[in-house]
Amino acid sequence: MRVEQLYTKCLAEAAYFIESQGEIAVIDPLREVQPYLDLAEQWNGKIKYIFETHFHADFVSGHIDLARKTNAPIVYGPQSNPSFDCIVAADNQEFQVGAVKIRVLHTPGHTPESVTYLLIDEEGKEHAIFTGDTLFLGDVGRPDLAIKGDLTQEDLAGMLYDSLRTKLMVLPDDVIVYPGHGAGSSCGKNMSSETVGTLGEQKQTNYALRTDVSKADFIQELTEGILPPPQYFPKNAMMNKNGYDSFEEVVQRGVKPLTVEQVREAEASGALVLDVRNQDEFIKAHIPSSLFIGLNGTFAMWVGALIEDIKQPLVLVVPEGKEEEAVTRLARVGYDHCIGFLEGGIAAWTAAGQSVETITSIQASELETIFDSVSLVDVRKPGEFSAEHVDGAKHYPLDFMLDNPHVLDRSKTYHVHCAGGYRSVIAISLLKRWGYTNLVDIAGGYGAIKKTQLPVTDFVCSSGNS
Repeated sequence: MRVEQLYTKCLAEAAYFIESQGEIAVIDPLREVQPYLDLAEQWNGKIKYIFETHFHADFVSGHIDLARKTNAPIVYGPQSNPSFDCIVAADNQEFQVGAVKIRVLHTPGHTPESVTYLLIDEEGKEHAIFTGDTLFLGDVGRPDLAIKGDLTQEDLAGMLYDSLRTKLMVLPDDVIVYPGHGAGSSCGKNMSSETVGTLGEQKQTNYALRTDVSKADFIQELTEGILPPPQYFPKNAMMNKNGYDSFEEVVQRGVKPLTVEQVREAEASGALVLDVRNQDEFIKAHIPSSLFIGLNGTFAMWVGALIEDIKQPLVLVVPEGKEEEAVTRLARVGYDHCIGFLEGGIAAWTAAGQSVETITSIQASELETIFDSVSLVDVRKPGEFSAEHVDGAKHYPLDFMLDNPHVLDRSKTYHVHCAGGYRSVIAISLLKRWGYTNLVDIAGGYGAIKKTQLPVTDFVCSSGNS
């Protein structure tokens, strides 16, 4: 028996490969399935089942494409009923994979159809659980993402309390925990950066597995402080439930080279120019009204958070050789309507006589000399801001800018920073699209600001400034 975790840092997502006697089970595959086909060939095995823990909201799974290519059935848990052929498994139903078994444990709470897969080894020992978004290391799944609108987050939190205690906490302490996500995912509040642990460790350290907490207190604790989910989550969940275009089709149309004139025509027809280069390159020159989200950061998550229409036609400004990577990472979160990329990049754009725009960027040390006269905007997450921020800074988190694009005064000049310089450039590009013009980037973000003598407000004093 072999178990392989395939972790994708950009999405903080884990897929799994289980092999026994030449038969393979895949759990929660990503959108692009060729790596799984390659690994199966490398292991001289055949994919027998494709298991899904739930209808993922934070990425589009590769289950449909993988089933097409392998003829392996897709398995979901009770209450799933997707729009394509699959096995809707019963609670405690077992599937044979070589000499091992995979048992379905219905663990509703994150969503109604959520399941955990229990791996039983060749000797019949309970070896590992693949928990999806039911149980993370250090946390559990948020209970507010259900597709079924007749359930409240309190209902689901109550279900999760029961699932954890009747299905998972009764298992032996040495059972290995393989979660669906690690730190950085928006599917929980307090996830560990570790991606493999044991159930015994979680019983000792995970707040949600305490034995001395009542169901009512658990519900209150789990539902307090949940930030609104990114706007693309329900759209991805519905794609996972109802189906999507093949990955190959998406890539084929997305990596089409476009001339400057074709890009201008696409813009005139409603396409969005998405610039995925490094932020320093975007600062120096970019196409007017383009949106910056660089491949060098958590690209897919920010695309999903900030581009409202998942069917928005996109034209890429992309580093040479990164075209397919960009289209792939867009497809992972359901943005399947990239129509091509600007051939020759910004150099071709300027060579054709088209105008570019720049962003003013200053060092944190320069901010010290003008601090008393500037309006500082902090675009970090609420938790980052609450922990520590520059005294007097206005908090305008990038995550929620779409909810209120009119917070700032278009006639004023704002100096914008994040933690390290990536998100501030995203924010400035977004604000420029909304008509703001007097914007200055703080290079290096809060990390650079902390090295100056600027006054900082800590957690104790920050509640009035957020």
